[in-house]
Amino acid sequence: MITLDQAQQVLDAQPFSRLLGASITRLDDSGIQLSLDIRDELRQQSGFIHGGVLSYLADNAITYACGLGLGADIVTSGYTIEYVSPARDGARLLADASLVSAGRTKALGRCEISIEDHDGTTKLVAVAQGTSMVRQRGA
Repeated sequence: MITLDQAQQVLDAQPFSRLLGASITRLDDSGIQLSLDIRDELRQQSGFIHGGVLSYLADNAITYACGLGLGADIVTSGYTIEYVSPARDGARLLADASLVSAGRTKALGRCEISIEDHDGTTKLVAVAQGTSMVRQRGA
């Protein structure tokens, strides 16, 4: 299994992840947690965290979780996200993803995204489900 340090290196190799400042705070047999500190640049016009930021977290967390079953050479093949509650005030976003099932070339993952307050309490803001597949050789 990939280590937390190896997973963070892969994340750090993504320019967009570096731009956002995402980090992996947990990686074990049960899944992965991606975290992102909240800052004003991540908000939309009404003050909520932009849905694209939540989608980024879901996409990456689900892909890492699917990698637990398929290995590292995979890509996202699709996902859906449901916004449960506006993400506004808090210290950081947490995306907790787990592997639901894995076959030989495709895997299904599930992700819950929460906003964490400065006191450590969390509130669910989005739920996502998606698939990843083994990357076609040469692609």
